[in-house]
Amino acid sequence: MSDASFAMICCQNGAQAAVLAEVEREGWHRAYSRPGFVTLKNEARTDRLPRGVFARTASWSIGKASGTESTALIEQLVEVIAASKLPIKLPFDRLHVWPRDRVPIGKFGFEPGLDEVTSAIASEIAKALPTSALKSRSANELAQAGENVLDVVLVDPAHWWIGWHEVPKAAARPSAGNLLPLTWPGGVQPIAPTVPVISRAYYKAAEAIAWSGFAIAPGDLAVEIGSAPGGACGRLLELGLRVIGIDPGDMDESILRQRKFKHIRARAGDIPRREFRGAKWLLVDSTVRPDQSLTTVENIVGNRQTTFEGILLTLKLGGFEHADRISGWVARVKSWGGHDIRIRNLARGKVEVCMAAKLKPQPPA
Repeated sequence: MSDASFAMICCQNGAQAAVLAEVEREGWHRAYSRPGFVTLKNEARTDRLPRGVFARTASWSIGKASGTESTALIEQLVEVIAASKLPIKLPFDRLHVWPRDRVPIGKFGFEPGLDEVTSAIASEIAKALPTSALKSRSANELAQAGENVLDVVLVDPAHWWIGWHEVPKAAARPSAGNLLPLTWPGGVQPIAPTVPVISRAYYKAAEAIAWSGFAIAPGDLAVEIGSAPGGACGRLLELGLRVIGIDPGDMDESILRQRKFKHIRARAGDIPRREFRGAKWLLVDSTVRPDQSLTTVENIVGNRQTTFEGILLTLKLGGFEHADRISGWVARVKSWGGHDIRIRNLARGKVEVCMAAKLKPQPPA
């Protein structure tokens, strides 16, 4: 009997090398990969799934199925579950089925998440699995803390990889926002907007806010640098926040009409610091170089007139091969009071990372 451990990771198409660079430090090595999907082997028995900035999902790998007929594929799935010596008691609480990212985000308009083919396959699997294998008769519901999830990744519609993961009980705590993706099918936040979505920045902001674990509440004042045309501002306003959007560009008229919104048409570095008084949250998603973004943020949060409690900072990588720069960015944020720092390549983000950091209060001016 092998003492090795086997896992599988989904990531953004193109991020495989960055994933491997992170997990190899923990003894994991690549077994099989396709763009957006990697299977791993660890020669040592471990009870810790591989994690990392670029790992959107991580599961214990238990097998695969292939074929052109869904009935035969589901039969193979049942056989894989039955043959696996799982450390948990069946049935699984939830079923999550999702496709790998077959192209980079944004190419041909691609966005990660469920599609019609995947949803149809997921429904068929949920109905066909015996109750001894799966409690629920529906698929891709949010998992809850403490639940065990059967994961089926459609590497291709006729090629499935099968695994499972447990949602830690800590995920029930708001402060454990970094565990929330474990509850989302495929690590992509399911969301039904109640406002017009002006740009994809809406989805990035929604995911970043949920994942951060920040105690953002209605009535709080948030500032967004790089706000045009207003996608992220739309999400903040939807959550009941008061919002200041800073950008020399034009904001969408639907945002400008919101009474809780104020547009400052300028560059953030040129704005008097008194404009930030009373703001608790700072979001930054600009197209400038990361060092320039960090300098701007440092000059703002280091001023005694500001009282920011947390920042969500998007930093453009310029290529996944530059992921080694992240540690320097973290050190810089720590140097000016940042703590509880988390980094994630958001499911809705492109070749970039989101940094969530809490801030120590500034002494009174």
